[in-house]
Amino acid sequence: MDEVHFQQHGSRCRLWVPPECKDPVVLHHPTRKSVGYFGAVRLRDGKFVARRELARFDAQTTWAFLRRLRQASCRAADNAKYHHANLHAAWRETQEPAFTVAFLPPYSPELNPIERVWKLVRRLCLHNRYFPELALVSTTVETQFAHWALGSSLLVKLCSVG
Repeated sequence: MDEVHFQQHGSRCRLWVPPECKDPVVLHHPTRKSVGYFGAVRLRDGKFVARRELARFDAQTTWAFLRRLRQASCRAADNAKYHHANLHAAWRETQEPAFTVAFLPPYSPELNPIERVWKLVRRLCLHNRYFPELALVSTTVETQFAHWALGSSLLVKLCSVG
């Protein structure tokens, strides 16, 4: 489990420019607007669960996502402080052993398989694209999320550990 922000301005990666073009112009929206998502991948079948977060990431929004994860029977989490909040500690205990949140060491995104998914989403959906409206960023990434909602062998392979 992890959270991510996708920026409206997208990301500029590599591009091909004809040799006669000496000063290429790449359009991007001059803003810092972004959309935030919680997400998790069930490692056994690649089922992807995501939830757009309209507010900020905190204990309350994490608890809402954990309840959604419980419904989807996913098991994974990163180590953000609000994932350990007392607000939902009692609820987490009542869900064990059927639903367990496994916390990773702090500051170790390389150990969290969902980080690879965020990188893939950026490459597939956001690199070298212009989004004149923030809503188009949401639509684009949520379309990709919908493809993975029932499971994905690509995500199983991408998130495999060991």
